[in-house]
Amino acid sequence: MPGKSVKAAVAAVLAAAALAGCGGSPKVGTAALVGDDRITVTTLSQTVRDWRVQFRSDPAANELRANPANPAPQVAGDSESDLQGALTLLINFRVADQVARRAGVEVTGGQVDGALQALDHQGGAQSITLASGLPRAHSRDLARLVATQLAVMQRFGADLNNRLNPATEQAGRQWNELFQRTAAGMHIKVNPRYGHYDPAKFEVAPIVYRLSSPDSGI
Repeated sequence: MPGKSVKAAVAAVLAAAALAGCGGSPKVGTAALVGDDRITVTTLSQTVRDWRVQFRSDPAANELRANPANPAPQVAGDSESDLQGALTLLINFRVADQVARRAGVEVTGGQVDGALQALDHQGGAQSITLASGLPRAHSRDLARLVATQLAVMQRFGADLNNRLNPATEQAGRQWNELFQRTAAGMHIKVNPRYGHYDPAKFEVAPIVYRLSSPDSGI
């Protein structure tokens, strides 16, 4: 439908313009901007290529990815493609660091080591990282994200030894809310070829183009 094609093209141009640098010219090869931090298309593509090779050769990662009880963190998202899934985590690593700062929490190397050991006990940190959609080289980044979530939840009063404690459940909700608010305020811009970042869902999702809505009367 001609109208739909034109609207999609205009939306893509506008989204690409949002990735422009201070001088007004687009930064070629940008996959996403997270505040002042740039994730390049080259980095994203190589990350996914590495992941695919490693994932195919790791039976444990394949089993974890197919398991609904996968211990990978919720902020890994549930994106529709490998590129969106990897970009989701690369963005969320950066958001989590900002969440910690906003909560007044400093995540130590020892805490990251502890989270890495916990992931090892739950199925292997490297296999869990692969099941989440990133190559093994990002295992420590994933562990840092886990350590950050635990530290922030503790700051909010969570009892990490009792997941059913109302205080722990409340702290989990506070973590989610702070993560969403932080992400929304970081002006995250995603190259439209990958979609858009949705803070409410912690993920990069496809762009949906609609010409009209029955309820809008357009």
